[in-house]
Amino acid sequence: MRKIAAFAIPFLLVACGDEAVEEPVVEEEVVEEAPAAMTSANGSAAGTFDVVDAEGTPTVSILNDDGTYQDLDAEGAVLAEGTWEVVDGKTCFTASEEGAEAMCWSESDPGDDGSFTATSDAGDVVTVTPSAG
Repeated sequence: MRKIAAFAIPFLLVACGDEAVEEPVVEEEVVEEAPAAMTSANGSAAGTFDVVDAEGTPTVSILNDDGTYQDLDAEGAVLAEGTWEVVDGKTCFTASEEGAEAMCWSESDPGDDGSFTATSDAGDVVTVTPSAG
């Protein structure tokens, strides 16, 4: 029996020494990219704009990077709100009211001060200027 035990010991030592060595796990760092800033059809960045219609009535439009908007009157009351997006080269606004259809605007290139004109599909023309404050 002693011979069997002496013979088996080297195999036991080899078996114990063959444990699998685990490779270290390298975790990749996930870098979340910030969403791209939304721009209108003419490349104007989302933001707050002073808008004046053909009759001279001032309003304020707030276009958010998340695709939502609000239109405010001169006193700050909400006139409309909903979502906006660029479709077929036009900036389109869809009010959040049930059944609302998108109203799309063609825009001129911005001038040196960032202002531009926008013409709705219905023919309404407004002057849009980035808000100073």
